Amino acid sequence: MTDERSGSQDGAGTPAIAGWCLYDWANSAFPTVVSTFVFAAYFTKGVAASETEGTYLWGNAVAVAAVCIALLSPALGAIADRTGRRKPWLGVFTLVCILATAALWTVRPEAADVPRALVLVVIATIAFEFAGMFYNAMLPAVAPPGRMGRVSGIGWGVGYLGGLTCLVVALFGLVQADPPPFGLDPGAAEPVRATVLLVAAWFAVFALPVFILVPEEGPASREPMGKLVRQGVTQLWGTLRRLDPRSPVARYLVAHMLYADGLTTLFTFGGIYAAGTFGMDFSEIIVFGIALNLTAGAGAIAFGWIDDRVGPKRAILAALVGLMLFGGLALVAPDKTWFWVAGMAMGTFMGPAQAASRTLMARLAPAAQRAEMFGLYALSGKATNFAGPLTLGWATLAFDSQRAGMATILVFLAAGLALLLTVREPAHRAG
Repeated sequence: MTDERSGSQDGAGTPAIAGWCLYDWANSAFPTVVSTFVFAAYFTKGVAASETEGTYLWGNAVAVAAVCIALLSPALGAIADRTGRRKPWLGVFTLVCILATAALWTVRPEAADVPRALVLVVIATIAFEFAGMFYNAMLPAVAPPGRMGRVSGIGWGVGYLGGLTCLVVALFGLVQADPPPFGLDPGAAEPVRATVLLVAAWFAVFALPVFILVPEEGPASREPMGKLVRQGVTQLWGTLRRLDPRSPVARYLVAHMLYADGLTTLFTFGGIYAAGTFGMDFSEIIVFGIALNLTAGAGAIAFGWIDDRVGPKRAILAALVGLMLFGGLALVAPDKTWFWVAGMAMGTFMGPAQAASRTLMARLAPAAQRAEMFGLYALSGKATNFAGPLTLGWATLAFDSQRAGMATILVFLAAGLALLLTVREPAHRAG
């Protein structure tokens, strides 16, 4: 007999798994090219009045998006559960993200375009996260119960490789191409701006298989949408009222919130630490980032099999221990060589920590409330995202040391690990 939290007995088949994993390949282009490496840098250096002001405005935009995601995702997930369908919601938010990303092409290197850029980035980021919520909720329907870990790991690993591949195409095919293709004008920053069109096309093309190959779990509800919205909000409120703080779901959501803060802070300040403490220039940081993506993707795929053998909870614990050990090495690294060694080792545990987290949430979530539970999961990943960077900043200032600031990341990882130890995992069936 199949556990109701694990989806169907046999999963949806190889084509559906391939289509689901390709969505990770598709959507990873957005955070890699737009949010992290290319467009974010273009905005702060080329659009805003100064780098300082640009960084401040970009940070505020990301914060606004995070608040909207945290407030709305649980209710949206509950409403989607009541409608009985997830692909239409995934399709709507994917399309919104693609269109908003493509519209960033219109952002010229002029301060007058700052408001437009910020509005579009907020819209695209919110849509990206909402789409990811419904995409994650489809995992139990796609993967056989004993293979959810490897399917999640492969998806996450494919996502790292997809984002990296799109970044390489953007850098060498557009940003650094000499002469620029398609008659793009470097004076108007068109080669850089064109990267958002590449991301939009990349997302649109590679997202199609999930809609073609992945079946829906059940029939659509015939109730009016207004009634479904009311029922969804009522369901969410009832879930929150009934949620025992001592329950596995509640404990896991808080544990995830803590170590996700540590991971987010690590991603945000890793490059700053590399530049400030080890003197790495922009090109070195890009190469380091590419190498880190490769090790993270390989780690996520490899740990997927471990996840299925020992369960996602143990996989997360192992990943967190690895991150803390090699994070400690990065803190005491005497030179750039040792930092590279520590960084590459850490990369192998970054992907697994994220992929196994998705698997554990899928195993804990009741079948009828998967989108709602992944909404709460999204909330736990965003609700206190300010805490890690804030703590790091204050520690850096107080001790006048980047190493002291980065050490606070280990505290968040350790706190999440300690609470995760108390979470009772559903009975595991090895794949």
